[in-house]
Amino acid sequence: MPTSLPPLPTMVVGSLPQPDWLIDRDRLGHQFPPRVRAAELWRVPAEFLQEAQDDATLAAIRVQEEAGLDILTDGEIRRESYSNHFATALDGLDLERPGTVRNRSGIDIPVPRVSGEVRRPSPVQVDDVRFLRQHTDRAIKITVPGPFTMAQQAQNDHYPDDRALALAYADVLREEIADLFAAGADIVQLDEPWLQARPEVARRYGAEALTRAVEGAAGPVHVHLCFGYDAMVADSPDGYSFLPEMDDTPVDAVSVETAQSHLDPATLRPLRGKGIALGVLDLSTPDVESPETIADRVRRALDHVDVDRLMLSSDCGLKYLPRASAAGKMRALAQAAAVLRAGL
Repeated sequence: MPTSLPPLPTMVVGSLPQPDWLIDRDRLGHQFPPRVRAAELWRVPAEFLQEAQDDATLAAIRVQEEAGLDILTDGEIRRESYSNHFATALDGLDLERPGTVRNRSGIDIPVPRVSGEVRRPSPVQVDDVRFLRQHTDRAIKITVPGPFTMAQQAQNDHYPDDRALALAYADVLREEIADLFAAGADIVQLDEPWLQARPEVARRYGAEALTRAVEGAAGPVHVHLCFGYDAMVADSPDGYSFLPEMDDTPVDAVSVETAQSHLDPATLRPLRGKGIALGVLDLSTPDVESPETIADRVRRALDHVDVDRLMLSSDCGLKYLPRASAAGKMRALAQAAAVLRAGL
């Protein structure tokens, strides 16, 4: 974590809501997040899309600054989903003939079909980091999908087994992580919802793939263990199925959700040696919590975590909330942090 940050630094862990003029939010909210390309979701013609995404990203940066967050992201504004932006930029995939995978809701969805060696022809998100670094002087974080999740979200028609595929994704991510830090990222976050969704498979090689991906990283790497967007997952589980195993990986911090799940904070004790990004914003409702409500959620966990390494965040991405609700929740998060700092 950058040394210039205050105690209990604040941030979001996933996407911010994209403007209606940029993407078809109604359509986006009524289909499962795409794993293959979904250019039809964008409202702006292709020749103007990058400029429009730049403008929307600037707005996302400013709303985080105005809310008072300490660590900023680009809001993942350029992405149709948290994973397909990166996953479909790689070589070794047949994107014209997608494969099929059963998703976390038990529905078969189109996914990238792996037909050859998975490689990274060029850095995928370095320009995103440079843009973010150019437009804020605060600490910045960039997010990428994790190796286990990408392997679970692909049809493997090339590698001998899914473990080999996950390790191939880990090698690609290790290269990307190095480039992201070199471009100015202070933190890199790996999104790994499928560690939680498929724990029996994750216990076989999930920690191995994560360890391989973050080996030699030049800065702190966080891992977000996600229950899934509240807009897409009707019944989030009450607890984590893959949490103690994270202690065996070299990641610097683990992002967990506690607001909607009412997670027992004692569950976090096995990770006492790691940083915790504590999710304390309930994304199942657009209602903005009071700073005191958020502060109380944090206080529940203080006896179970290393407070010096504790960060405060949203449960997951704010992608499907109204923009005004997302801004209000971020402001309340920053205000709650100020209240808590005064009591440290």
